[in-house]
Amino acid sequence: MASSLVNEGAEQVKRGVPIARVIEGVKFGVRHALESMETHSRSVTDMDRVVLKQVALVAGREHEDIAELVVEAASLMGREKLCDPAFKLSQMILAKEGAQNEVFLGVMIEKEPLHKDMPHQLKDVPVLLFDDALEPDEFDEEALATESGFARYMAIQQEFRESVEKILQLGVKFILTDKGIHPFAEEAFTDAGVMVLTRVPGRAVRQVAEHTGAKRIKRSALKRNLPELAVALGYASQVYHDERLGHVRVLGGNGKAIATILVGASTAEVVGERERIAKDAASSVQAAVRGGIVPGGGALEIATARDILKLRDQLKGMSAYGLDCVVEALKRPLAQIVENAGFNPLEKVEEALAAQANENNDCLTIDCDTGVVADLYQQGIIDPTLVKIHALKAAGEVAIAILRIDTIIKKREVEPQQGQGLV
Repeated sequence: MASSLVNEGAEQVKRGVPIARVIEGVKFGVRHALESMETHSRSVTDMDRVVLKQVALVAGREHEDIAELVVEAASLMGREKLCDPAFKLSQMILAKEGAQNEVFLGVMIEKEPLHKDMPHQLKDVPVLLFDDALEPDEFDEEALATESGFARYMAIQQEFRESVEKILQLGVKFILTDKGIHPFAEEAFTDAGVMVLTRVPGRAVRQVAEHTGAKRIKRSALKRNLPELAVALGYASQVYHDERLGHVRVLGGNGKAIATILVGASTAEVVGERERIAKDAASSVQAAVRGGIVPGGGALEIATARDILKLRDQLKGMSAYGLDCVVEALKRPLAQIVENAGFNPLEKVEEALAAQANENNDCLTIDCDTGVVADLYQQGIIDPTLVKIHALKAAGEVAIAILRIDTIIKKREVEPQQGQGLV
């Protein structure tokens, strides 16, 4: 759509329309087109699984198994969580070779226990999260040359041993840290049957914190007494290491529910593609819940073009030609769709425009299988409103920027030639 806006704008400039007037008309057209799209939007009520599945199918390139996984996860999370600006359903997706498609309430961490002798399965698990390295405080090795420096070093080591013992007294069975861990602590936790994961990505640590109710702490917090430190603990009903797939699952947390989507792939070559498809579907489903849905297949753009064309008389002078650019750009998606299907785009776009006007139905467009006008909304061709709005807004911003740059460059090319003619 952006390229269409640029091309249409450039044509108007070639015809003698001042670039400022073209840009003024484009801004007017895009602004009112965005408002028009919102009026055509339908809200998704009660997390309608049928509608959401259609959205997932369109975005997920007709992969029904992925669409079902995404809708199941969306239903488990609920509208309130999906509407949270800080939450992204697409971040809950992982694809693994040899895995079975699955949605579960919990967090999956692509890490393995620090030591092979650590437990691989735990139940009724107190959880402790470190936003820091689990190591003694740093110490300048040059200070070891002095008696007082050596005494200070030994005191730091003893203090760290006491901190590790304090963790064990709390009954902690699962520890996550986003950095490393001291060998003494590794040995002590292994002997005590504690599972430790190190260098865990920050996003995974945040998810575990949210799911288990644990509070992330620095190693300095280990200087607190036991009751104060216990406040930072979280809880999970089960933690286990899947050796075959190489990850750890945290299930049944005391905090907020988090749904993880595990997408299976038959070979390593298709893992990335399956994950991208699932993330596209998840993003579209979440956008549909947040901002509603609109008919796809170019129907919305045609309806919007009809709406803003009615506003042409509100513009004075040559700015109306800028609005014409937006109208033509809005026709372009349907024109490209029908051209790809082997039909005449000029003929089919006009058919869709006439059908929508005659029947007052913004869902009418061209069915590419038959080449005739059809209600694609009833056929399940649905897009999230926010995706359409973002696409048009981005196209308008890009087109205006390019038109300005192109005009400046052409002006600089012409000025030296004019100067040479005067000499």
